[in-house]
Amino acid sequence: MDRRDTIKSLLLGSVAAGLAFNGCTLDGSSENNIKKVSDSPLYGRTKPELERDKELLEQTFFTEHELLTVATLCDIILPKNQQFGSANDAGVTEFIEFIVKDMPQKQTPLRGGIMWLDGYSKKLYNKEFIECSDSEQMAICDQIAYPKKTKPALKPGEQFFTTMRNLTLTGYFTSKMGIEDLGYQGNTPNVWDGIPDEILKDYTVKYDEDWLAKCVDQSKRGEIAVWDEEGNLIS
Repeated sequence: MDRRDTIKSLLLGSVAAGLAFNGCTLDGSSENNIKKVSDSPLYGRTKPELERDKELLEQTFFTEHELLTVATLCDIILPKNQQFGSANDAGVTEFIEFIVKDMPQKQTPLRGGIMWLDGYSKKLYNKEFIECSDSEQMAICDQIAYPKKTKPALKPGEQFFTTMRNLTLTGYFTSKMGIEDLGYQGNTPNVWDGIPDEILKDYTVKYDEDWLAKCVDQSKRGEIAVWDEEGNLIS
C-alpha cells in the first residue's frame, strides 16, 4: 500500500470524522501561480465573510522562499498518482497560505518550522531544504515524520511536519480533487419499493393496488403524481 492509499484508508475510517475543515511563484508569469481560494463569490459565504476573505486574499504572509518550501513539503506528503494529482495540483499551498492569514496563531509555528527545516538541512547538506535533491529531502522528512520514532533533538521538526501534514490532508481532502479521490458520493437517490410487507401486516394495512401500480412502479419513478381535490390519486 503506497502513501496515498494509506492516508485514504485512514480518512475513510475514524480520521475522516475529525476533518473540519501549482508550483508557487509570486509574479503572474507561471501557469502554476498562486490562485485565489475562490474565483466566485457564490461559495456558501455571507457578505461579511466574503469581505473578510477578500481582505485576507489581498494580503501576503509567506515569502516566495517559504511558499516554495511549503509547496515542496505538500507534494512530499501527498504526491500525485496515476489517477489524481498531487497536493499542489489541488491548490493546497494556496489553502495553507490562506489558513495562516485566517488563523494567525499558526503563523509563528509554520514560519519557525521552515527556519528549523532549513537550518537542519544546512547542517546535513550545507544547503536549504528546497535546494536539496529528492533523496536528501526524503531523508530529512523520514527523520521527523514518525512521532514515536523521532529523536529528542528533532522534536521541533516533528511538530512542524505534523502540522504541515494535517494542513496538507485537510486542504487536499476538502478540495474537489480530494473528494473525487475519496470516492465520496454524497446523498444520492435510492430505489424505494414501498414499506415492507411484514411492517404493513403488523399495522393491518395494505397498499391500494391502483396506488401501488402508479407510485411504487420504478419505471415511473420520474413521474409526478397528480391528485384530485378529494385526495384521490388521478395519475
